[in-house]
Amino acid sequence: MKRIAVLTSGGDAPGMNAAIRAVVRTGLDKGWEVFGVRQGYAGLIVGNFIPLKARDVSGIIQQGGTVLGSARCLEFKTEEGQLKALRALHQQDIEALVVIGGNGSQKGAYDLWRMGFPVVGIASTIDNDLYGSEVTIGVDTALNIALEAIDRLKVTASSHQRAFLVEVMGRNCGYLALMAGIAGGAEAVVIPEVETDPEALAAELRSSYERGKSHALVVVAEGAKYNAEGLLQYFQKHRERLGFELRATTLGHVQRGGAPSAYDRLLATRMGAAATEYIARGEYGLLMGLVKGEITGTPLEEAAHKKKELDMRLLRLAEVLAK
Repeated sequence: MKRIAVLTSGGDAPGMNAAIRAVVRTGLDKGWEVFGVRQGYAGLIVGNFIPLKARDVSGIIQQGGTVLGSARCLEFKTEEGQLKALRALHQQDIEALVVIGGNGSQKGAYDLWRMGFPVVGIASTIDNDLYGSEVTIGVDTALNIALEAIDRLKVTASSHQRAFLVEVMGRNCGYLALMAGIAGGAEAVVIPEVETDPEALAAELRSSYERGKSHALVVVAEGAKYNAEGLLQYFQKHRERLGFELRATTLGHVQRGGAPSAYDRLLATRMGAAATEYIARGEYGLLMGLVKGEITGTPLEEAAHKKKELDMRLLRLAEVLAK
């Protein structure tokens, strides 16, 4: 009988629980014992394992966050911390580990794999910045939450002839901002991948005003050089040049907290099931991700070290559609 463990690490993402559920139930279906690790790598270091049965993951597919908990763990980035984690895994006779998380989590998974332990990763982060998956778990839900907020803000913006700066999450990746800007009909998008000239943005807002628009909306990625608050402060000195009154709204962690969409539940379930299939075949050191519509394994070394590029053609499309 094989004994496997599953953990969630880094920032929580809607759909993580669906992935946990899929790992547990497909693992049990194979006759394995499945354990959960509480509080990510921090829990792994201290051996915080719990056995998981089919009923333990009942009713969690629709829940946001992660029932196993997550935590940042600086100790795990050290060789000493990683050796503690390995000892804990061996003490529990765990034969394979599934790591659900984003960039930092998969770098940790790669470190364990490099030290000789069988690991399979599952791509989960709302930032969608992880190499090896076109879309990661949590992105669809976070995007729809941002879009709902944008739609609501456009209503009040039109009523008062205002411009809104809407800051979305995404760390150093502009994917969420760009997609929300296109889907939300924004007049401009500010992302880390392209340096934004505040003067050019001011000219764009003024142009929108002069073209008779009743409002203007700028979607700003949190990792951009000028975030929403920075742009607001910059424009306060030149308020009359914009035409519109200007307000800023930061969505923040509300984007992580929603119930996962149908897409995220299905994506997470497919990835969780694929993880146990790869383990059953003895294929480790891989990240489960969506590539051309299929769940595919990408080497963890690539996922940990390669940068995922943003399709800049979409930025040009956003600019055209904003006219």
